[in-house]
Amino acid sequence: MILVSACLIGQNVRYDGNNSLNEKIRRLMDEGKAIAVCPEVFGGLSIPRLPAEIEHGDGHDVLEGKSKIVDTSGKDVTEEFLKGAYETLDVFKEFQPSMVVLKENSPSCGSSFIYDGTFSGNKIQGAGVTTALLEKNGIHVISEKEFEAL
Repeated sequence: MILVSACLIGQNVRYDGNNSLNEKIRRLMDEGKAIAVCPEVFGGLSIPRLPAEIEHGDGHDVLEGKSKIVDTSGKDVTEEFLKGAYETLDVFKEFQPSMVVLKENSPSCGSSFIYDGTFSGNKIQGAGVTTALLEKNGIHVISEKEFEAL
């Protein structure tokens, strides 16, 4: 059993109301071998919603209270992202999957890269807040790109 970002199995939960379908991951879901989560929806954010990015750091900084997550209107959505991260951790603890595959570049799910907080399309090395929380709890997270390479 693996834990995956819901957008990767074709659920339209991304900020723009679309998905990031990965056929290989979708097949695992169809076979009952995957559990889908969307931390942002878990946190109470709507579909669609304004794009959001982490300002001045990554998810580890958000967990430490050193940074926040804001949307393009300037609204602070840190609490929603944190709530979703903790809900995702609860799902992990309940099902104990052997692998976690989350969507790269996301302020929640990115495992190697996230957007830089300027809404300019620039990416930086870093983790989203859900990935950071899972890592803090000793859980290894990979991206869909890393999964494809397996």
